[in-house]
Amino acid sequence: MRTQPTTSTRRPARRSARRAVAASVTAALAISVMGLTAPLAANAAAVPAPSAHYDMSHSGSSLLDVSGNGRNATLTGLTDASFAQAGTDDVLRFRADGYAALPQGLVTAADNSFTVEYTVSTQTAANHFGWVIGDGVGPWNTTQLGNHIFLSPRSSQGGYANQVLAAIRVKSGTDNGETRMPAGGGLNPGFTTLTMVGSGNTLTLYRDGAVISTLTHTRSLSSIIPTGSVLGYLGRSLYQGDSLLRADVADVKFWDVALTAEEVSASMPTAAEKTAATAALLRGDVLANMLGSNPSLDSVSTNLTLPATVNGVSLSWASSAPAVVSTSGVVSRAITENTAVTLTATTSLGSTLTFDLTVLAPNVAADLDAIVLAERTTENLPLATTGAVNGAAITWTTSDPALVTATDAAYAAPSVGAADPFRGGGLVTRPAYGEGDREVTLTAQATLNGQTAERTFEVTVAELGRWAPDAGYAAAYFKSDGDEKIYQAATSGNDFFTFSPVNGGNAVITSTADTKGLRDPYILRSKDGDKYYMVATDLCISCGTGWGPAQSNGSLKIEVWESTDLVNWERTNGENTGITVNQPAAGMTWAPEAYWDDELQSYVVFFASRLYSDASHTNSDKLYARMFAVLTRDFRTFTYPPATWQDTGYARIDSTVTKIGDYYYRFTKNEESGAAGTLEAGKDIFLERSKVLTAPTTSSNWSADPETTWQLTDTRMTSLETGQAGEGPEITKLNEGDPNNTGDGYVFLVDNYSAGGYRAFVTTGAAIASSQQSNRLSQRPEWVVRPPGGLPASPRHGAFVSVTQTVLDALHDWADVAAVSSTTTLSADGREATAEVVAADGGDVAGTVTFSGGAWSETVGLEEGSASVDVPAGVASVTAHYDGYRDGLVSPSTSSAVAFGLELTATATTRCVAGKVTEIVQVTNADDVTATVTIAGRYGSKTVTIAAGKTASASFATRAIAIAADEVAVTATAADGRTHSSTVVVAAASCQ
Repeated sequence: MRTQPTTSTRRPARRSARRAVAASVTAALAISVMGLTAPLAANAAAVPAPSAHYDMSHSGSSLLDVSGNGRNATLTGLTDASFAQAGTDDVLRFRADGYAALPQGLVTAADNSFTVEYTVSTQTAANHFGWVIGDGVGPWNTTQLGNHIFLSPRSSQGGYANQVLAAIRVKSGTDNGETRMPAGGGLNPGFTTLTMVGSGNTLTLYRDGAVISTLTHTRSLSSIIPTGSVLGYLGRSLYQGDSLLRADVADVKFWDVALTAEEVSASMPTAAEKTAATAALLRGDVLANMLGSNPSLDSVSTNLTLPATVNGVSLSWASSAPAVVSTSGVVSRAITENTAVTLTATTSLGSTLTFDLTVLAPNVAADLDAIVLAERTTENLPLATTGAVNGAAITWTTSDPALVTATDAAYAAPSVGAADPFRGGGLVTRPAYGEGDREVTLTAQATLNGQTAERTFEVTVAELGRWAPDAGYAAAYFKSDGDEKIYQAATSGNDFFTFSPVNGGNAVITSTADTKGLRDPYILRSKDGDKYYMVATDLCISCGTGWGPAQSNGSLKIEVWESTDLVNWERTNGENTGITVNQPAAGMTWAPEAYWDDELQSYVVFFASRLYSDASHTNSDKLYARMFAVLTRDFRTFTYPPATWQDTGYARIDSTVTKIGDYYYRFTKNEESGAAGTLEAGKDIFLERSKVLTAPTTSSNWSADPETTWQLTDTRMTSLETGQAGEGPEITKLNEGDPNNTGDGYVFLVDNYSAGGYRAFVTTGAAIASSQQSNRLSQRPEWVVRPPGGLPASPRHGAFVSVTQTVLDALHDWADVAAVSSTTTLSADGREATAEVVAADGGDVAGTVTFSGGAWSETVGLEEGSASVDVPAGVASVTAHYDGYRDGLVSPSTSSAVAFGLELTATATTRCVAGKVTEIVQVTNADDVTATVTIAGRYGSKTVTIAAGKTASASFATRAIAIAADEVAVTATAADGRTHSSTVVVAAASCQ
């Protein structure tokens, strides 16, 4: 603030470079928002010159002391972007991202007299310090923690919630030595000046010049003032684990003397100054929240967010054209020309903020321009039926309805659960593995306000990926609050309890964007099984974010990747950043998971969040965590805003889902400290079921109808067995052949977050499905936690998923998937040769087989692992070579040779000669070489030479009136060494 004590020296000229709160209002902040742009008059009472004065002027890494004493503070983690211009002054916006180190000399240990004046605004209640005199960061009740005096502008401590907390601490023996000033209330709306005066053994705390707390103590500044170069900090706590400050700070002064009550009032910024700074800063904050996806006030086409409160200041809105922009921020898309509108916000401080904007007339083409479809898809397509820009009605047609469906004009939304935003369109039927990709043309027709436009999109539908039986498991997890990266592990084989780290135990993904922390990874296998998606929480506690700010001002993004081998991960959006799925009024986006919805033919992504009344996050009621859900088909575009999925009035987080039969089963954590209505214990897992995945839940009800909502079927499932609070539940179906699977096997896991990570329960799908209030799964004798071991070491809130042998091998080698070996077997039936190709992992085989013999060869496509060909006459020996497939996932192989004999056919007849039976055997040489043929039977043997393509006969007189059926052998040889051997049957005959 600009106010200067009457005896002080005017500060040096300000630096001209400042960061405006928002680029489009830089100039507006300097005009007379409150009619206060001229220098302020001197205060009536003379005030001693401060030892340092920080009005938030800054240069580089220095927070400038404008008292003339040259005691600049040193900034850490704070840059020009951390400062905002509010009227004629700067404000330092602490966002738990930095602090300022105060130099020695501001307060000395000569006596116990000092004064700190601190002008601040914050809506964040947390364990954070506004300022502290003292040094030495350490745990509670240790000598590492330096002695100190501190002030927290809005605390979350018991007895001080949302109030000012101040204390003096000098450790003595086993006593931590902290004495707190009595709670005296919270901050006033807008900027509040908190002044602490130390005089002798009394601390007095003023709020805007009025005493709110006093404390008599026995501590001495001589035990507090550090010996090093740092006196203390702005925005940093000395208690290890506390978060950095989240607050706006406008002005800070220090004196090495105790000010009188009159001097306290005279020194502090006036109410008008604080109101002006509040209003100016407020305008920028309102604008930053209100624009949403609109680029500027001059180009408004989507709904605005008009908050009811910002920074603790209430706002009431008026519009010059409510039909164009309503007082709730709804922007009309029915206008036919660009329209100017003025929005006016009247604040609870008595000021007004005006915003002049231009609403653009909708252009139907803009909705088509906003459509982005993947050039090649393995998933159903998100064929939007409502334009993302102007809300145009969009219908889709397709060149191949059997490949991709069009918009269903007769679609009707279900009575329960989410509606299909694509109205039956975009359903993809992928070609079978080995058939190759196929092309389709999709046409979108958009209609709005009488305008119509069309756009075509060419999409390649990918063939199904190669299937192989699952042969093991993979896991993803993070390790601790101090190690927020994604790690992976894999089993040694098809036994769930044989996990070991992969990638040499190193992190697989480390965030360099957003909060720079990754927690709660979840891996979902795609509906077709040939791709994996991973989602994770964007949160970094180790970066200095406290749990309070993490819930009240946490990320609105989820981090999303995709992979085919769990080794190579790529962002689904193609950018090094997460995807915003949550709404501005939300406080955080925690533990995202996903599951396939058979009805919607889409993935449902769900997460836990707080929900405030508006984007300003100023209310303090109804801030329990609840579950929200969005839909996606490609993990790149998501429905918006998120729908409330679970809101029972009690805190819930960490849902995970599986489907057994016709029902979805949902395990969720009760986040309450104790019972939550029907849920009988806090910090434990409960189970529900429903036939409708997206059905909303408003109560935990044993008697709820699972046809239309979620029915409670178990509660307090783990703590009685593990002795620990649990979260992050996961449910995994065991593979066939896993020794832990006695049939229909599942493993349920719970993260005992304070006791080493995951513990496991082995159960069955039938056991889960049969759980009910009178026969709960968790109360059955077989519900027993498995002894520790076999899981990744100390995993925190992660995921477990089945994998094929090739993926398992790739994980252990930490390399691309290698081709699996194959075996080709050749057999012959006459001149038909058949090749059977089998992959070593028992999976699909696609591609071609080339049969060859001599100068002849022929290539035939595989069908279900088999290929057949008719071998031409004259080909004596044939081999079959499996050529592989274009994906290179199965290695080629060659069969052993199969020899083909001479191609001879024989027929036998009889006739009567002189009343006696005569056998006649006729042999045809269908080969291309001359054959020497011997015909031998019961009545004799003859050898004949038969030229290629010719037929010869041999007769055998039996001298019998009647004969029984007789078998005659035909053997032959050729000059090329080929042979033939067969038999022919002479039927029974009689000449009587």
